[in-house]
Amino acid sequence: MPKFRQCALAAGLALALPLAGGAACAGTVTVITSFPKDLTQAYKTAFEKAHPGITLEFLNKNTVAGLAYVRETPVGQRPDVFWASAPDAFEVLNRDKLLEPAKDVTNPKVPDKIGSFPINDPGGMYYGQALAGYGIMYNTRYIKAHKLAPPRQWTDLLAPEWLGHVGITSPSRSGTMHLTVETILQGEGWDKGWNTMLRMAGNSSAVTERSFGVPDGVNNGQFGAGPVIDFFGLSSKFSKFPVDFVYPTETAIVPANIALIAGARNTAEAKEFIKFALGTAGQEVLLEPKISRLPVVPYSELKGKIPAGYPDPLELAKRSTVHFDVDLSQQRYYLVQSLFDQTITFRLKELQQATKAIYDAERKLGDKAKAGKAAELLAQARKLAWSPLVTAQQSGDGQFLKLFAGDKRDSAVNQKITQLEGEWNGKARANYDEAVKLAQQAASQ
Repeated sequence: MPKFRQCALAAGLALALPLAGGAACAGTVTVITSFPKDLTQAYKTAFEKAHPGITLEFLNKNTVAGLAYVRETPVGQRPDVFWASAPDAFEVLNRDKLLEPAKDVTNPKVPDKIGSFPINDPGGMYYGQALAGYGIMYNTRYIKAHKLAPPRQWTDLLAPEWLGHVGITSPSRSGTMHLTVETILQGEGWDKGWNTMLRMAGNSSAVTERSFGVPDGVNNGQFGAGPVIDFFGLSSKFSKFPVDFVYPTETAIVPANIALIAGARNTAEAKEFIKFALGTAGQEVLLEPKISRLPVVPYSELKGKIPAGYPDPLELAKRSTVHFDVDLSQQRYYLVQSLFDQTITFRLKELQQATKAIYDAERKLGDKAKAGKAAELLAQARKLAWSPLVTAQQSGDGQFLKLFAGDKRDSAVNQKITQLEGEWNGKARANYDEAVKLAQQAASQ
């Protein structure tokens, strides 16, 4: 067996048996990432051609699972590189001392900021490798067949006409969905932001298992539209699927990051990959139609390479109404995931029923829904169905947030979180059931 194949096999066995000990072969870089195969394969081909002595191996996990994997893998056996679209996840890794600086890899042509947001970590612990925005992907044939107007803002997906036509995933299953939720929460504020997310979820037909599930569902006509990171929508559009993608004014343009993992196996080779990804050759890979990501280098550095109609991240950042706070997102990282799952993911059926009951009552009552007893009942139903179970004050409480950032392997921490989650889950179900009853009472007025 050729030596490089033996090395790849050894690396694969080390990943399959992370506690078995033993270092991976020199010359193999293991990258843990949430990115799709079209992207990782393109980088593998380009990098190995430029560095014939180094083999790239990719371990695909969603961002949340990737964080857990790095945290639980012993020093000396960890993957070499973490690569994902969620800057708050890198702050979590940095906080837990799971990153180390990769010196001498930066590209001097990369600007310091996109809008007001730093592209590279000021402390040098992780680097912006691409830029990403969050928006709405929709199927042009689907919306025409269902007589739906093309969505332009998040509020468009909250209209009664969109009931059952939206696809979403959960922030606990997708780092990019976490950024989308945080973008809405930061743009609208805690209470109004959760109102938007609960109403959007109430209009959805499913919560997919992975972030890929939403764009795949839009591509094949399972969903009319859904919130996605831009490269899912743009790659499908430039690959000629019957889809389009729009950036709401309430979006965030932030870096997708790459970093060296502390306690990794092949640090020297890993630095070579990071350097390649940040360099001109690695930036050009982003422009391939199946990838369609926004480079961090200025477009002037990629003359002749930018496709016609390609989004300009500088212009998007200028018109965005959201100044994304990565520290705030990191502080409530696990709280947002837990609250979303207990009130949306695990109670989707009940939320859908409450949302439909409210729409049915509004449609039946017409102008009568605006005043009198019916209006009061409907207002109560909306509040029960579309209000967060955690207050804005609680979401900023340091001790409360510290609990969710704690180690769930600690039995006391796990017990407290499990108790809270159980309470939220039960309360959500009771609220949605009561909302249905109130909406039906309103309809009978």
